Amino acid sequence: MDITWRPVSIGVQPGKQIPRECIRLLLNLVESLNTELRKAQAEIRSLREQLKNRRGGSGKPDPSPQGSSGARSSEKERAEPREPGKNTKRSKLDRIPIDREEVLKVNPAELPSDAEFQGYEEVVVQELRIRTDNVKFRKEKYYAASTNKTYLAPLPAGYSGEFGPNVKSLCLLFSHLCNRTEPKIADLLANLGILISAGHISDLLTGAHQQFGEEKQAIVEAGLGSSAWHHMDDTGTPVDGENQHCQVICNPLYTAYFTTARKDRMTILDVLRNGRERSFRLKAEALELLRGWEVSERVLSQLGQLPFDQDWSEAELYRKLAEQIPNLGQAARRHVSESAALAAYHAEPGHVRLLVCDDAKQFKLVPAELALCWIHEGRHYQSLEPCVPQHGQGLTEFRKCYWDYYKALRAYQQAPTPEGAAQLRNQFDELFSTVTGYAALDQRIARTKDHKANLLLVLDHPEIPLHNNPAELEARRRVRQRVVSYGPRSAAGAQAWDAMETLLGTAKKLGVNFFHYIRDRVTGAKTMPALADLIAPRAETHNLSPSWRGV
Repeated sequence: MDITWRPVSIGVQPGKQIPRECIRLLLNLVESLNTELRKAQAEIRSLREQLKNRRGGSGKPDPSPQGSSGARSSEKERAEPREPGKNTKRSKLDRIPIDREEVLKVNPAELPSDAEFQGYEEVVVQELRIRTDNVKFRKEKYYAASTNKTYLAPLPAGYSGEFGPNVKSLCLLFSHLCNRTEPKIADLLANLGILISAGHISDLLTGAHQQFGEEKQAIVEAGLGSSAWHHMDDTGTPVDGENQHCQVICNPLYTAYFTTARKDRMTILDVLRNGRERSFRLKAEALELLRGWEVSERVLSQLGQLPFDQDWSEAELYRKLAEQIPNLGQAARRHVSESAALAAYHAEPGHVRLLVCDDAKQFKLVPAELALCWIHEGRHYQSLEPCVPQHGQGLTEFRKCYWDYYKALRAYQQAPTPEGAAQLRNQFDELFSTVTGYAALDQRIARTKDHKANLLLVLDHPEIPLHNNPAELEARRRVRQRVVSYGPRSAAGAQAWDAMETLLGTAKKLGVNFFHYIRDRVTGAKTMPALADLIAPRAETHNLSPSWRGV
């Protein structure tokens, strides 16, 4: 895990120190002006695009200016060499269920007289049978004068309304797995012989939260209890034209989605508590947080007269505050409620102890430990676009050292030792104390060094990932759905999106066929075990939280 790096010189050979410093300042000034120019050009392109759209123009974006390198991927830089001769592709034939066998015979007239039978050559062909199964049910109907009642034969299990369980399941599959809009789903089904309107499909999709909402709640409870660490990220979701946020929380066994109006710290607590009623508790931890937020000593003194270590609802907390501190300002009231909510959450058994996420402020203080994503941190270096060749060379060399260190952390996870952890901490200090003379790069290096504790949590907990890619990849599912459908048009629609995407993401991780599972639930058969019931047994075999066992 030895890594070597060196400070990068800018290649200037002046005779004195003062001219050298002047040249360094001038080169950084050129970089600063070039950065400002690129920002101004991007803003001009954006304004031109808006003007085109207002005038009814084509709406096609202008090509990016020359010299812009665009986005760069770090995948090749951080990729580890593949072991020679190791093939990671799985055999497809082993996973194809055979529904029927058919023997194909050679025409005897084509065979010569000395032909001998040598067995069979097998060819597996995948095929579907797509046809309608429209049924006219003739339900027996009886009337009994003695009871003055009519007796009607019930429909088979899973049948209700105009469409059977397969059509309903396919609508859910096309919408959430295939990201198709209601009109496109209606077109597809019409070509298959099913006459259904886009409005009816919309009603089916929106009503899904009533059927699958409870399953989603159970998945989240089981998922949160399966590990002491989780990934978390968010992305935008317009609901009826109003910008809201989709919170994504996951680990290797489940994925859960929550559409929320805000994305502040209280919202994060709501998600981690699976939407239960908010709870508040005053204790020493809450007062310490308030001191850090510079709440006045007068307010702290008055809060100290309220009962400690007692859980209150939101209404009870605000009533106590109104009685004890009637002139409490709005900002101070928000700080008090937030600190009390954090204290109550940390007192709950089984609360999330570690989050792997980005550096957004709403995640801070919620878990006991916050692990930052190395790939997210590396993107800051990718966004630098130096125009001075020496600066470009320095950035390239430093990025190589950055990803070499990342690979060293990966190697440590395979065989963690106290000595290895101490060595990596020393190497972190050495790497992120590098001074290159490229001001923007040096500032970025210093910011990374400030995050040392959060970036090196993997040395204490080798089981946690070095990056937040799982949450970001799960957030893409919502992004793709949002691009296709723009967003749900009601709160019920948003809940349906959350429920179905939670089931889809969790089923994929558990290796459960999503269509079979949805159809099993739509028919009411429930022969397949609930996804929530599969999480706890898998958590034991995955050993997700060895560092916290028994805590």
